[in-house]
Amino acid sequence: MKSVADDLRDELREEMSRLSPGERLELSLRLGEEGLESFRQANGLDRETAVRLLERQRQVGRIHSKCMSELIG
Repeated sequence: MKSVADDLRDELREEMSRLSPGERLELSLRLGEEGLESFRQANGLDRETAVRLLERQRQVGRIHSKCMSELIG
């Protein structure tokens, strides 16, 4: 038995398959910007600070690099 989530996933996969690679890239970049803007507004941050915090979060659990520490604080 298929669930609603299965149907939605299939529908989204079909929609994405109709897009050209350029359109998929454009969509990905737009969604990334929208996510950044949501994070920025929810936390009352300027764009630079929000980007820096997200980059720092991505580094959590990774081997520390002096270069990256100097770049993102």
